[in-house]
Amino acid sequence: MSGAADNDFMARALQLAERGLYTTTPNPRVGCVIVRGSAVVGEGWHERAGGPHAEVVALQAAGERARGATAYVTLEPCHHQGRTPPCDEALIAAGVARVVAAMLDPDPRTAGQGLARLAQAGVNVETGVMENDARALNRGFTSRVTRGRPWTRLKIAASLDGKTALLNGKSQWITGEAARNDGHHWRARACAVLTGIGTVRDDDPQLTVRAVTTPRQPLRVVIDSRLELPLTARILEGGGVLIACAVMDEAKAAKLKGQGADIVVLPNAAGKVELPALMQELGRRGINELHVEAGHKLNGSLINEHCVDELLLYLAPGLLGERARGMADLPELTDLAGRRELRIDEVRMVGGDIRIRAGWKAG
Repeated sequence: MSGAADNDFMARALQLAERGLYTTTPNPRVGCVIVRGSAVVGEGWHERAGGPHAEVVALQAAGERARGATAYVTLEPCHHQGRTPPCDEALIAAGVARVVAAMLDPDPRTAGQGLARLAQAGVNVETGVMENDARALNRGFTSRVTRGRPWTRLKIAASLDGKTALLNGKSQWITGEAARNDGHHWRARACAVLTGIGTVRDDDPQLTVRAVTTPRQPLRVVIDSRLELPLTARILEGGGVLIACAVMDEAKAAKLKGQGADIVVLPNAAGKVELPALMQELGRRGINELHVEAGHKLNGSLINEHCVDELLLYLAPGLLGERARGMADLPELTDLAGRRELRIDEVRMVGGDIRIRAGWKAG
């Protein structure tokens, strides 16, 4: 089959994988297309943990037509027994002749072994078709299984002069409705949304997904060193809240737990929450993608402690002035050589605002 055809079928598999954007956590987002000759005979995508994997769904749809066919899958078929049987064995049993995987599975339990098992059984295997797209779809999963921590995306809404709130803390609303709704999409795809006690005091946010349809809400995480979270805070509504503190107050903790909150104590030497340790804790809890909506102080601390992988910036066409709050409270520089350099990955208009996605430059 031609390279162009391989790309077309893999593009379809990636479209299917995206259907699990909001639901698969802690599993990866995976799609599969089975092709016999030039005809699609089966399609599938992984919907949620514990459910059938994409390959199994596609094989069931294809039935006997899978024998001698090519399976296009966005992630290397799993080799390990989890809640469901290994997908490499299912493909072999179905008589698939060729498997094209966009990327290798970074999970050490598979990590090349799935394709090796298929090749051992006489299946023609290939990898690397639309690999960059597949990696972008599963950055969080890859981060968690290789680094033990989630892929962390820091979302900031700011004026064109880089201000996120007035000096008195007021920030609603700097950006327009379209940008705010777009931000809900990024919340929805995350496994958890993180903020700080300062933002809770200033804005009393719910941090739930409301502008897009999703079958589940992400875990809400509050960094609150001294357990000062008011029991009336809207973020506590409905449970599903993790509070990270540095000092345990048993009486206050009991009341917060009574409202469905979970509490983890992670102090550093300065009496604040140890942020890298929190990232590892979230990784242990199966958090693939972490979405941060916080104030300039916590933003600065997360960047300083190398806990941020990507910036998601919404810039509104307005100016708030020098005395307004900035994006991140970072140490003063005396030389431009010390600046933190970014790589712009995407720029687009969202309503009347500019959305920029940026990552750190290598080195």
